Amino acid sequence: MARLKTVGFWLLKFLLAALFIFGGGAKLAGVPALVELFERTGFGQWLRILTALLELVGAVLLLWPPTTAFGALSLATVGLGALFAQLLVLHEDVIHTVALILVLGAIVWTHRDQLHRRRL
Repeated sequence: MARLKTVGFWLLKFLLAALFIFGGGAKLAGVPALVELFERTGFGQWLRILTALLELVGAVLLLWPPTTAFGALSLATVGLGALFAQLLVLHEDVIHTVALILVLGAIVWTHRDQLHRRRL
């Protein structure tokens, strides 16, 4: 049972990382729908580039075992930014964003010992 849990957790992390790598790559590639979406926020394209870089770095950190908590925390922070943008400016679906934040939060909680060990 413990092995199944480990495999399932790795699969979840891999799928989440793939999602954020795909999303970050699409933002960096300048997919027209994403360019327009970020233009609608009123912040311009610098936010699209920053978000893409944060997503890519967060995905790598999520997959590297010693930094899983930091990756999940950084991606959850990006998710919170998206949630506020969707609620306050874009007026779009928030259910998927909330679900992603909750899953990432569960990963942070599971690996919270990493956060304590890295304290300055």
